[in-house]
Amino acid sequence: MTTLRDDLVTALRRSGPTKVHVDYVFCPSQIENFRKLFGHDDYETYFGLSHRKIEIPVKKNYTDGQKHFPREILPDSTVFDEYGIGHSKGSELAFHMTRMHHPLKGASVEEILKYPYPEVDLSRMPEFQNKIENIHSAGLAAFGFMQMTVFEASWYLRSMEDLMTDMLTESIEGTLLLDKITEFACAKAKEYALAGTDILSLGDDIGTQNSLMIDEPTWEKWLQPRLKKVIDTAREINPDILIFYHSCGFITPFIEKLIETGIDILNPIQPECMDFNEIYDRFGDRLSFWGTLGTQQLLPYGTKEEVRRIALSRLEKCGRRGGIVIGPTHMVEPEVPWENLIAITEAATEYEMRHSANS
Repeated sequence: MTTLRDDLVTALRRSGPTKVHVDYVFCPSQIENFRKLFGHDDYETYFGLSHRKIEIPVKKNYTDGQKHFPREILPDSTVFDEYGIGHSKGSELAFHMTRMHHPLKGASVEEILKYPYPEVDLSRMPEFQNKIENIHSAGLAAFGFMQMTVFEASWYLRSMEDLMTDMLTESIEGTLLLDKITEFACAKAKEYALAGTDILSLGDDIGTQNSLMIDEPTWEKWLQPRLKKVIDTAREINPDILIFYHSCGFITPFIEKLIETGIDILNPIQPECMDFNEIYDRFGDRLSFWGTLGTQQLLPYGTKEEVRRIALSRLEKCGRRGGIVIGPTHMVEPEVPWENLIAITEAATEYEMRHSANS
């Protein structure tokens, strides 16, 4: 019997799946709204997701985040992630958005070398392996979340200004930092592959709303080889692992190189920045897509019928061979109405019924 996991892999390999696969990621307020409607928060089962997202256990190697900000006075409310990057909330209206504080902004070579970078918590890997086995036992695919792979983690630590300057001036500070982060990313990729992850989700935002964030030669010199090293690390262990890559914004000029680097799935194809039909016509024979339904305009402000029609058009464009997981391009924010989320699953059902009747 074909499982949802098997059929999702078939879809992502563009080999003729039997069903349409969807994805949603809810923000906290949307989870709360869902709980009020249904009395639980398992929206992934409700929407029939074929995968479950899972993050590898990571050990932070610092005890006092404030200690690593000798050049900045932080707000009292600042919290620190596993990298020691500071996050402070600017406003309740910002919801889950935070202001970022960069511990290695202005740092010397010595500070970069001595910084307490995180590492994979190998003591918890048996527990992690068990989680993946449980996901597989349920007939679902394990989706390993490893975005913020090289570029983002590096500039979050050092600041965008400093890291861009490092790359343009070919400074030793930038080289050392990028290599440290790549080493950590490779360690995670290795353990994800060993644990049996089906889809490895990488990503670094390299596009803005209307243009590239970084020029192509700089990306090719500094970031592409490091991304390839991460992908190759996973594929040396599991050649069949599917590589998912996320970048917001306009990234069309990078897509060919991303395919060459080893990605199988591109997310999110943000419709405010790129035309899905154009991207599909150019790359759909070599690439699958995940997302495509805009959370800036379509989902919060479109009608239910508009959402259903556009979702259906995406599915028709990809056709019976698959190559798409349909859903919002980003986390579903508070202003997205429930009926527009339901419209996506209705489009999936309509497509399945239409083509089942024609088969």
